[in-house]
Amino acid sequence: MENTDILISGGGIAGNALAHWLCRAGFTPTVVERAPGPRPGGQTVDLRGAGRTVVERMGLLDRAKALSVDQRGIAMVDVRGRVAARMPVDAFDGEGIVSEVEILRDDLANLLHEAALPGTRYLFDDTVTGLTEDADGVTAVFEKAGPRRFGLVVGADGLHSAVRALAFGPEEECVRPLGLYTAWFTVAEDMGLDGWFLMHNAPGGLVASARPGRLPGETKAGLSFRSAPLALDRRDTAAQRDLLARRFAGAGWEVPRLLRAMREAPDFSFDSVGQVHLDRWSRGRTVLLGDAGYCPTPLTGLGTSLALVGAYVLAGELAAAGGDHRAAFAAYDRLMRPYVAQAQQLPPGGASGYAPSGALAIRLRNASMRAMNRRPLRNLLAAQFAKARDIDLPDYALAAVP
Repeated sequence: MENTDILISGGGIAGNALAHWLCRAGFTPTVVERAPGPRPGGQTVDLRGAGRTVVERMGLLDRAKALSVDQRGIAMVDVRGRVAARMPVDAFDGEGIVSEVEILRDDLANLLHEAALPGTRYLFDDTVTGLTEDADGVTAVFEKAGPRRFGLVVGADGLHSAVRALAFGPEEECVRPLGLYTAWFTVAEDMGLDGWFLMHNAPGGLVASARPGRLPGETKAGLSFRSAPLALDRRDTAAQRDLLARRFAGAGWEVPRLLRAMREAPDFSFDSVGQVHLDRWSRGRTVLLGDAGYCPTPLTGLGTSLALVGAYVLAGELAAAGGDHRAAFAAYDRLMRPYVAQAQQLPPGGASGYAPSGALAIRLRNASMRAMNRRPLRNLLAAQFAKARDIDLPDYALAAVP
């Protein structure tokens, strides 16, 4: 591979992790990110299984642990805030719904961003708008910057990937919606959670949640609801906030407080929930990574593991193949495909288990959670959580590519 410049679209967890490993392998990565800088906000993500092993191999595990959020576990609460069921963080050997190492998404992304420097170039406040491939490389066209040449292009730009749309086709051909919408934002006050991630279900498929932030006096909140497909502008946050206010009116618990905080939250984000399924993750010199290629949805708790492991394997195979992208992409697909297939299997109940529609279904789900530490549910849940380590990670040398 003569041109060792590699374009990565997306400066999140997957993109920054890949940039780090590509630098170690002797490539020169450029990351383009639509946000004007490292993207702030987001909820906690899990460092579990093979994903945690990758962070350890990067030499960043101790720093990640120092940034982790102190949480006691997850608890389901009723309309009055009374606990209906709970799972402590030490359940399932620290690999349960709330894992032993939970870190805010932006803290992890910033940690990986720092690890990718100084060998990575960054183009912030921009995005890819065109890709033209020939025998020697790819010419990328950007919304603001001038055209540039690269040896390879990686789409690590999430569920609504611009690179995937350019190289693989329309989103509706790649994404399977789950009939679920979710908003995340920060509440600038201490809600007295006592270290617990609290979740409240209300009839109509509504879910409200609040969990401790890393900084004193802040709470990370979520509002989710089940719905048929909605025709919403993804950039019209005012309309999204109005929709959530209507949907959650009268939902009880701490929802009125969350809705007030939502109006002012600077890190508010809203999106549909869906899985990405593709027969192959590469076309020519373009390859997909993380949510762009195989989003499992937040319901699995394995999106971060897939992003970290995928970045490590993709860079490792490019190094092992001496830059032969055809061989590297084939090996990446072969190694990652079984891991992804397991990770994309939703936990029992799927979206309906997470957001039951009626009062009876909510009570039954809470009862099942109380029984999770007993057989047979314990065995089912243990198998779900074990998926995070269900890959034999190669030990790549990641020597410089000539």
